[in-house]
Amino acid sequence: MLRIAVPNKGSLSGPAAEMLHEAGYLQRRESKELRIVDPGNDVEFFYLRPRDIAIYVASGQLDIGLTGRDLLIDSGANAEEILALGFARSTFRFATKPGTVGADLADLNGKTVATSYEGIVAKHLADHGIDASVVHLDGAVETAIQLGVAQVIADVVETGTSLRNAGLEVVGEPIMKSEAVVIRRTGADGEEPKVQQFLRRLQGVLVARTYVMMDYDCRVEQLEKAVALTPGLESPTVSPLHNEGWVAVRAMVPAKEAQRIMDDLYDIGARAILTTAIHACRL
Repeated sequence: MLRIAVPNKGSLSGPAAEMLHEAGYLQRRESKELRIVDPGNDVEFFYLRPRDIAIYVASGQLDIGLTGRDLLIDSGANAEEILALGFARSTFRFATKPGTVGADLADLNGKTVATSYEGIVAKHLADHGIDASVVHLDGAVETAIQLGVAQVIADVVETGTSLRNAGLEVVGEPIMKSEAVVIRRTGADGEEPKVQQFLRRLQGVLVARTYVMMDYDCRVEQLEKAVALTPGLESPTVSPLHNEGWVAVRAMVPAKEAQRIMDDLYDIGARAILTTAIHACRL
């Protein structure tokens, strides 16, 4: 039975459970449940604190886990990323009072950096040969500068509003970009059939979320132009219609481009243009 770690709370928890449900797996009905078994898929799910998941997976007690890239790196655990999941995206940046340091990373030499992600920041500084002290704080790191604990902070930055409200500004290049990922113990058997099946299911969900199915009718003489607009993944399906000189075309197209493609198809004479959602797929 495949043993999988899933975040039990926070911004990772809901989207992770939703993706697993879309992939055909049973999920818990109550937030108090810490473990459920999905006998139909031969999978056992453990709901754990997101920061601990990499540790459990690295120990070998659990086969794979869903967590954040930031939490994986910050843990220093002997685990590796095997699939990016596209949600819970965030960017880590340095910030400080205006005029404290410049945009060059070398300006952090001799400074103290406060952060909730000591592992990430310490590794980033060491990788770039920066001699700076790192102070670990749990949350609300913006106040560290005001209270004199540090000259610089390193934290998740989305819009930057909270930093500006604290009188701070972002400096330098991003430390890293994070998102939800699937992880396994470093060196584990990557070809294990149950793991590969699990990954294929999640990849199917990712594709289904990214593409829509498009169907339309067009004149035979416009088919090449139409196919150029909707090449599909391999090639589109083309079927003759009862009315001579017309064909029906079906192809997967990127969801974010669907409206533009529909406009372009209409302009070349295509009609009965439809899009439908894709709930699951295997490529």
